[in-house]
Amino acid sequence: MAFTGNCWHFVLQPFLGFLWCFQRYFVYSASGRKRFNVLGALNAITLEVVTITNDSYINALSVCDLLRKLAMKHANEAVTLFLDNARYQKCKIVTELAAQLKIELIYLPAYSPNLNLIERLWRHVKQQVLYSRYYDSFPKFKTAITDCINASQLPEKKSLRSLFSLKFQIIEKSQILNE
Repeated sequence: MAFTGNCWHFVLQPFLGFLWCFQRYFVYSASGRKRFNVLGALNAITLEVVTITNDSYINALSVCDLLRKLAMKHANEAVTLFLDNARYQKCKIVTELAAQLKIELIYLPAYSPNLNLIERLWRHVKQQVLYSRYYDSFPKFKTAITDCINASQLPEKKSLRSLFSLKFQIIEKSQILNE
């Protein structure tokens, strides 16, 4: 099973989609900067999402929790996890635990979020849950995000199939370098 993994920090703050009107319009917005951190791994074929969430910080121990959760769910299968180059994902604790759990870690090139499919899920969640929405409490905010992530795992969601397309352009030779 191949998963792409990454973390997203959802912040309870105003996200205006688009607003244009002839009159002045009052837009409710949340105050403060409470964060809801979601560390996730997405299987693009089955749309299974495995997550670890918290309200404090994502660190190497959070990544280890995600690795353990993946190993428990897929005990008899080979698991490969594609990650970006975040420091807490490449540290010794994480790499040693991945080796113990027989999870292969592959790190994507720097500054290439387009290769990490879970980034598309985070964008979808932001569009569905955050843009032009007001939440009067942090628990409602967290519930909306969690519900959207759980709803995206349904295989019959045809609207998400195009979002998680596996068609990548492969470039054989660089056009800049002439040999």
